[in-house]
Amino acid sequence: MMTTNEKNKCAHLPCRCLVEAGDKYCGQACKEAGSEEVEIACQCDHGTCPLTA
Repeated sequence: MMTTNEKNKCAHLPCRCLVEAGDKYCGQACKEAGSEEVEIACQCDHGTCPLTA
C-alpha cells in the first residue's frame, strides 16, 4: 500500500500556497475572497505565500 502526501495550489487565484489533497483553500481569508473582482495580491497572511500584500 502506497501513501501519498499530494498537495495542490490554493483555489484562490492570486494565492500560491499549497493545500493538502482534498482541501480547496489554504485558509479562511482565501475562502472568503470574492471571485467577482480581480485581485493581484493575496491576503492570506501565510509567510510562505509570496503574493501576500
